[in-house]
Amino acid sequence: MSSAHDPLRRTVMAALASLPLLGAGGAGAADGNVRRGSDVLVAYFSRSGNTRVIAGLIHRGLRTDLFEIRPATAYPEDYLATVEQARQERDSGFEPALEATLPNMAAYRTLFLGFPIWGETAPPVVRSFLSAHDLAGKTLVPFNTHGGYGLGNSRSVLASHAPGATILDGFVLEADQERRTMEQVNAWLNKAKLAR
Repeated sequence: MSSAHDPLRRTVMAALASLPLLGAGGAGAADGNVRRGSDVLVAYFSRSGNTRVIAGLIHRGLRTDLFEIRPATAYPEDYLATVEQARQERDSGFEPALEATLPNMAAYRTLFLGFPIWGETAPPVVRSFLSAHDLAGKTLVPFNTHGGYGLGNSRSVLASHAPGATILDGFVLEADQERRTMEQVNAWLNKAKLAR
């Protein structure tokens, strides 16, 4: 098994990524947001933790402020239920309410925006975040994880939802452990005749 799919590695990386959220102390740490007074912000949405790891590394490496994008109503724990809900939201153009917004977006000149690619596009909650904040005149640096299908139309979503922002190429990482794990477990259950 490759180190990219090692469960211990994944656990350690998730723990490392949570350090800025747990160990920062001060204002905002309890709500998942860290404020250092930087003019650079890392904002991210992460379901399984892959994007959170990258956000934590950028945050620590550049000593930025940090904001976790969360929907007001959490997505289901079940992977397939989340996929179906996200598909319905995408197809209808629905933008879910956010748990919180940034009252001080004007203080930032650069925004690193991280999210997984869902259904070959940006998740609906990321569209909500972009619609709720004026990014005109700012530099937007996307960082994304995906399950093997690439960026889809996510860059055009950024362009349409952040008019006036300068959008850089950003960082992309294939991180499909959740889907691949699900497929491997189901194949094993079927082969062992354990599935009902």
